[in-house]
Amino acid sequence: MDIDAFWDLIERSAHESETKQERLRWLHERLVTRPAEEIADFASWMQEARLKADTNLVWGAAYELDLVGGLDSVWYFQMWLVGLGRQTFERVTSDPDSLAEVPAVQHYLYLQSNRIPRTDEDWPEFEELDYVAGKAWIRVTGKDWDALADILQARGYVLNGLPSPTDEDWDPDDPEESARRFPRCTSYMRQLYGRA
Repeated sequence: MDIDAFWDLIERSAHESETKQERLRWLHERLVTRPAEEIADFASWMQEARLKADTNLVWGAAYELDLVGGLDSVWYFQMWLVGLGRQTFERVTSDPDSLAEVPAVQHYLYLQSNRIPRTDEDWPEFEELDYVAGKAWIRVTGKDWDALADILQARGYVLNGLPSPTDEDWDPDDPEESARRFPRCTSYMRQLYGRA
């Protein structure tokens, strides 16, 4: 499975389903029809995506927009970002400030700012997307998750339990620094909440 096939599955799952749970089922049903090697490929591409999104800049932009809090929420946010599809993912990972322009982000922030109840579908987290390859692997091979982890490690991936960005560290609670790094995110939040 190459990267195009990976993103095709991610994007088709969104078009073929209405909820996150339906997407997971759709992906699982497709993956279990493939050879174990392709399931491992899918898991590898997921690791590649996670590495690309695992930066202090992406984290900082999400934090500026009140999309994440602790480490777990950043982890789940990364998977949600993958779930938004290749074009959005590539745009945000190359220009984190563009996160303020993502329609799903704007929808979530509209609900939040107007105190409209949010559902799991609205929330910018998709933890379970990270597990879909492992579950398909177990079903197809009869082997446990550790066997897939061994393959990923043999391919050079370091399997971290939480985000571990390696780009420049800085204080996301510094409003001046955040405004400098994320002018669009900062401006969007100020307009949304009527702040000067």
